Amino acid sequence: MVLKRCEETNLVLNWEKCHFMVQEGIVLGHRISRKGIEVDKAKIQVIEKLPPPTSVKGIRSFLGHAGFYRRFIKDFSKITKPLCSLLEKNTQFDFSQECLHSFNTLKEKLITTPIIVAPD
Repeated sequence: MVLKRCEETNLVLNWEKCHFMVQEGIVLGHRISRKGIEVDKAKIQVIEKLPPPTSVKGIRSFLGHAGFYRRFIKDFSKITKPLCSLLEKNTQFDFSQECLHSFNTLKEKLITTPIIVAPD
């Protein structure tokens, strides 16, 4: 039915990117199977072991990766506010306890929150 609908609408598919009849797959870092949607274990281990950033470049990198999921994390901007304040011009890099709390909270959200949900 899917292929027939594609033909009817003149939709061209790239055969290298199409996977039909698979039992499970990974989408946006989540394993999707008959059991449902779960976070990919390999991604969790990488994020869990991530040390706190020690420079402005490290903060930019972490926020860049986390920002990919920002629309799925409630209050993303509130959580990252202490980290973003370190990116302001003419600000001394002082990774305070508040920044560490922000970093750990964001890591926890990336690990535990199901970023995508099953379609209704």
